[in-house]
Amino acid sequence: MYKRILLISLSNIGDAIMTTPVLQALHEKFPDAIIDIVADRRSSDIFVNCPYRGEIVHKEKQSFLRGGPALIRKLRTWKYDLVVDLRTDGLAWLLRADKRLGRWQGKPYGPHAVEQHMGIIYKLHGNNKIPSCRVWIGEADEEFTREILCKHYGKKLLGLGPGANWPGKIWPYQNYLGLIDQLKDRFDAVVLMGDKKDHELSGIIASQSLLPCIDLCGKTSLLQAAAFLKQVSVFAGNDSGLGHLASGVNTPSITIFGIGQPERYRPWGNKARWLVGEGRIIENVTVDDVASYIMQHLQLSDN
Repeated sequence: MYKRILLISLSNIGDAIMTTPVLQALHEKFPDAIIDIVADRRSSDIFVNCPYRGEIVHKEKQSFLRGGPALIRKLRTWKYDLVVDLRTDGLAWLLRADKRLGRWQGKPYGPHAVEQHMGIIYKLHGNNKIPSCRVWIGEADEEFTREILCKHYGKKLLGLGPGANWPGKIWPYQNYLGLIDQLKDRFDAVVLMGDKKDHELSGIIASQSLLPCIDLCGKTSLLQAAAFLKQVSVFAGNDSGLGHLASGVNTPSITIFGIGQPERYRPWGNKARWLVGEGRIIENVTVDDVASYIMQHLQLSDN
């Protein structure tokens, strides 16, 4: 029986969230094990409140040789029963461990990144159901959300993520305004989410919106953003980490794709949906397409 396990996760927020099904599957298989996690600083907060994790060890990419030597020295201070490496082709074999599972040993369940990651532990998981993604939120983050939402807390909220890390991934802001217009009778307010670079875009939307807007772009931590996503009725946004955060808190979402690989990188979960513009052009996704999905979800939730 394994008592101490190391999971080597991925770096970007969305990628790291898509490794949480492996973390949960390991816990289900070995409920008494402590699971240490290798992660990057920018995404490691998603693991902080996990009740069965042990140490979180950061890979410092800005350090010598992208932090590899320091990471190995740190990890070799412990002896593991099992190392699961979702990230590299050889790190696990440089550590002290009884058993190691890496990418080249995997048997993928399918083309999606989650199915690829889970395939690495196929020998342990077998044909059992793949868990959903998960983000663990702390009470302080929940309380922050209640304070900021104030009179809107508990109301019907539409979450929007109008930004992305590349212009070809950004649905025109006029479409977000059109979406608000179509849905204004079904929601009490809009929650705009993103980082600091999205603030100008969110400001334009907020200034022209037909619904009250709570603009959070650049104003929340990772877990605070997850707490807000847990409070919205549905989230719609571009291909970014926010869609993965929404799936991690089990919020219905629709992700709008242009360039990208939704078959591999879309948010994973029963309540996650996606649309791809014809010709992989994001402008070809219409407001009606997105509004139709949201209305379908609202009708289901009202029944």
